[in-house]
Amino acid sequence: MPEPKDHNSEEPSDQAPSKSALKRRMLALQQLGESLVALNDKQLDRVPVEDERLLQAIRETRQIRSNSARRRHMQFIGKLMRDIDATAIEQALESMHQARQQDNDTFHQLEQLREEILQAGVSGVELVMQRWPQADRQQLRQLVLQHQREIARNKPPAASRKLFKYLRELKRD
Repeated sequence: MPEPKDHNSEEPSDQAPSKSALKRRMLALQQLGESLVALNDKQLDRVPVEDERLLQAIRETRQIRSNSARRRHMQFIGKLMRDIDATAIEQALESMHQARQQDNDTFHQLEQLREEILQAGVSGVELVMQRWPQADRQQLRQLVLQHQREIARNKPPAASRKLFKYLRELKRD
């Protein structure tokens, strides 16, 4: 008599993927296609999409305004993506996402530094001088004093913006 099969065994099977697994893969490829459609032309040029039909479909999808037509076109993009190796595309998109995240983190750090400088007043200039010794102490001091005058007169925070811009320049150098 044959032994009953153990469904919990971890032996590799030679069976094809299940219908559900195929659907999940197709939906994942379609979502990857949606990410590609969301990119602008400059960003799309940095992604290694070698299939010309896929590039054309991505560009066409941007022009479609009807929801149902757009959905069908996204399904078409998903179908085209089944025929290519999507790992390079995924890696390029992940790299772009990480770069964007790093830019956001830097932006928030500079905003925080600006707030610390403005709260500390003229002595806050030393926070910048410790980080960037090449910074112009006089310019920083003037911006802080100008900010204090703007606050006292209920003026828009122009000096705060100028300080942020100057900090960003220092960060680049």
